[in-house]
Amino acid sequence: MAIIYALVARGSVVLAEFYVTPTNASSISRQILDKIPGNDDSHVSYSQDRYIFHVKRTDGLTVLCMADDTAGRRIPFAFLEDIHQRFVRTYGRAVHSANPYGMNDEFSRVLSQQMEYYSNDPSADRINRLKGEMSQVRNVMIENIDKVLERGDRLELLVDKTTNMQGNTMRFRKQSRRFRNTVWWKNVKLMLMLIVLLLVIAYLVLAYVCHGVTLPKCL
Repeated sequence: MAIIYALVARGSVVLAEFYVTPTNASSISRQILDKIPGNDDSHVSYSQDRYIFHVKRTDGLTVLCMADDTAGRRIPFAFLEDIHQRFVRTYGRAVHSANPYGMNDEFSRVLSQQMEYYSNDPSADRINRLKGEMSQVRNVMIENIDKVLERGDRLELLVDKTTNMQGNTMRFRKQSRRFRNTVWWKNVKLMLMLIVLLLVIAYLVLAYVCHGVTLPKCL
């Protein structure tokens, strides 16, 4: 199971959570929620032993999951985006005034289902993006976080040091888009060349037929 634990929170107030196996992920997650500064939207990752805590904060709502480090970053963050959309779509404005664990009875089942899907269904990772570069960003991110933890630095420094990595990811995303556009234009040009070639062949065949018969019949 790639994704082992997940929660949805408003600030430090946990509204729903689910775990596959008993861990101390819940207590570590609360420390992370308390340490994330400000209310700005953010996407960050924190390493803890061989697991990675991935965090997505959007419009004051935080979605967090703990995943095995072999899961990479694309699948966990796709899971977080999916959970955020489902949670907002289901509860709307009630999110801003809900009590702790107010949505847990209902939404923990959704967390369980989507954790299973993103952990085990190959179709969850259908999009293939510049794998080498994305893998490089992931490895640098985790390596830097490990070094920070070994030195005893705190999570507030960790968030600052992941900002540049987010910028790199955006640049890679733009490069991926340009790559797809380039491939598309090449396909269009190839198609046009094939059409022109077919037209030339048709013209030559027609000219050959016309020269092979009398002019009135050709007309």
